[in-house]
Amino acid sequence: MSHSGKHIAAIRKDYQLAELDEQVAGDDPFAFFHKWFADAQKADAEEVNAMTLATVNAQNKPHARIVLLKGLDDKGFVFFTNYNSEKGRDIAENNNVSIVFFWKELERQVCIEGIAEKVSIAESDEYFLSRPAGSRIGAWSSPQSTVIHTRDILEENYNKYAEQFGDNAPRPPHWGGYRIVPSQIEFWQGRSSRMHDRILFTRNTDGSWQKCRLAP
Repeated sequence: MSHSGKHIAAIRKDYQLAELDEQVAGDDPFAFFHKWFADAQKADAEEVNAMTLATVNAQNKPHARIVLLKGLDDKGFVFFTNYNSEKGRDIAENNNVSIVFFWKELERQVCIEGIAEKVSIAESDEYFLSRPAGSRIGAWSSPQSTVIHTRDILEENYNKYAEQFGDNAPRPPHWGGYRIVPSQIEFWQGRSSRMHDRILFTRNTDGSWQKCRLAP
């Protein structure tokens, strides 16, 4: 093993901030997620709504990237993107996805698996119009996930659409939201000596939730 490899292998952290049991988790994973999210906000967690989104295309090739949670209701977790992007193409071919939140300040993560579905046009319009004017123009300007020869292409596109729309850019037809409807939600609390707490909620066919503890 190289010297740098030994250095990396020695990196570790002993988690000691909190514990998690079944009674604390309750019976409603959405309610418990809201509690943990609020805790992360109070702890000033950096990029508190950042989540890793994993998708798989028709060739079973996985892709992962960070996206931002922009909505949460009793149906699922909402984010917005370019439908023609790599993630959008993957979801069109295989809408099974997973997301992970990691709040290092609280030594917690939440792992979610489910189905990605497009939100309504009205929901996409409402969120898009709430974005800053520059971000709205950016949605028109970037052919997301495609090869571009230079950044000049983006700058030229941006200037073109800024002149065309000003501060009133409408939502592009290729841009909108997805709601991840979960089939399972796992709450992970770091514990000392890698004896972590893991509580898993699995959705039953009738929509109710079954709860169990997983070994770390």
